[in-house]
Amino acid sequence: MESKKVRAEIVVSGLVQGVGFRYFVYNEATQLKINGFVQNLYTGEVYIVVETEEYLVKNFVEKLKIGSSRSIVKNVFVSYKELKNEFTNFRIKYYE
Repeated sequence: MESKKVRAEIVVSGLVQGVGFRYFVYNEATQLKINGFVQNLYTGEVYIVVETEEYLVKNFVEKLKIGSSRSIVKNVFVSYKELKNEFTNFRIKYYE
């Protein structure tokens, strides 16, 4: 099975702030060995950027649709961008 590396930008909406969702995303990403970051947006959504194998993105997105125990995920928007290979791990970004 040949897989290619991709970059995906993901926006998750619903009840996803203040419920431990970023930590859930962090745990799922590190288990799958996905590189990138997660951060809250001022809109109440959560923004995630990942760079990994395409099949792992699909697996990851399915987990995001389910969400954490306290979250209520309404929508998961995924857009694929040009691969930049800019990450060496996965981290939670905070407002600056």
